[in-house]
Amino acid sequence: MFVKRFALAGAVTVAASAAYADGQASCDWENTTEVTMLSAAFEAWMAVSEGMAACGNFSPELDQEFRTKQPEGFAADPSLYQIGGVSNGTITPLLNQGTIRPLDDLIAAHGEHLTPNQLIQIDGDTMAVAMMVNTQHLMFREDILSDLGIDVPTTWEEVLAAAETIQEAGVVDYPLGATMKSGWNLAQEFVNMFGGFGGDFVNDDNTPNVNNEAGLAALDMMMRATEYMDPEYLVSDSTYVQQQFQQGTIAMANLWASRGGAMNDEAESQVVGLVASAAAPLAMEGGAPATTLWWDGIVIAANISDEEADNAFRLAMEGLDSETVAAAPEAAIWLIEGYTPNDMATGAIASATANPAPPNYPSTTQMGLMHTALGNELPAFFTGEVSAEEALAAVEAAYTVAAQEAGLLE
Repeated sequence: MFVKRFALAGAVTVAASAAYADGQASCDWENTTEVTMLSAAFEAWMAVSEGMAACGNFSPELDQEFRTKQPEGFAADPSLYQIGGVSNGTITPLLNQGTIRPLDDLIAAHGEHLTPNQLIQIDGDTMAVAMMVNTQHLMFREDILSDLGIDVPTTWEEVLAAAETIQEAGVVDYPLGATMKSGWNLAQEFVNMFGGFGGDFVNDDNTPNVNNEAGLAALDMMMRATEYMDPEYLVSDSTYVQQQFQQGTIAMANLWASRGGAMNDEAESQVVGLVASAAAPLAMEGGAPATTLWWDGIVIAANISDEEADNAFRLAMEGLDSETVAAAPEAAIWLIEGYTPNDMATGAIASATANPAPPNYPSTTQMGLMHTALGNELPAFFTGEVSAEEALAAVEAAYTVAAQEAGLLE
């Protein structure tokens, strides 16, 4: 499976454009056919949904558990959803099931405003249209670091040293936050750190490759970081960390760029103007930032009629236009025409343009199986039930069984 290399650096240089008229989304046609969508629930998807809703007859289901619901929903015949919100980490099950369709004909009909960087090509077909890029990078309370004379950390060792100073000062409840909820989130934290230590998840023959020096170093660094976190970190997802920042209870976190705009939401944040961003810290000197690069975008169901697909794609394009960007410029690092980077995009751009640069999260069956194994087996290490070596051995064993069932291993 070939997935186009994603170029964040070239995706953030377009000029600004006009906003929604009177602050409201507009649509120059009336949608008369009911369209449903299942996607994540963060701010960017809310903005895109508003743009689609302006045309009428649109029912979005914004749910942070979308990744567990999409495979079954799109496998139904007819599909329960016409549009799916996906990323390079969640599109793989839909590709493997054959439940999403190539978009090239639809792009020719309705996607004249799309840029080449938005077209996600897999094995020669455009299977998704990207709307934004995302990555986890360092967010920090600029005022706290300044008051305590702490330089912005550039390595994880510096993050831990800064956390110790912040803890001694007693200025927040917890120096660090992290998206370490058991399951997918914890696995992603390991993916970032393991890659930062130069690890390769799978060998050329599809056998697992995490129970090694890089894997042990990743778990050690993650465990050391937990000493400065809320003890309930195994229930901490992106929304949890976002709210910790907004409520002033943490000072630093390696958090998704898509959450940056919420820091300055005066309706819910107590730290407006106080949170800044920087590149994801290095796990080791000379390495890439310990993170991965992502895109989010839309797919169209295979198990619907061609007429329904045409209508759904046309509606999706109403959400992926410059009006959406102008109405919600801080909701994402948009790939859509009209985006100009703001201050909260600094960390994501610095991460993506580092040399060496962090990798794209791989949209492969192997990585999907590995991510699941990591999410299932690593919590036992953080609860003290098993050693690091035992946890990584369990990951490799679980991956091996799944890979054999998928026909990747004999």
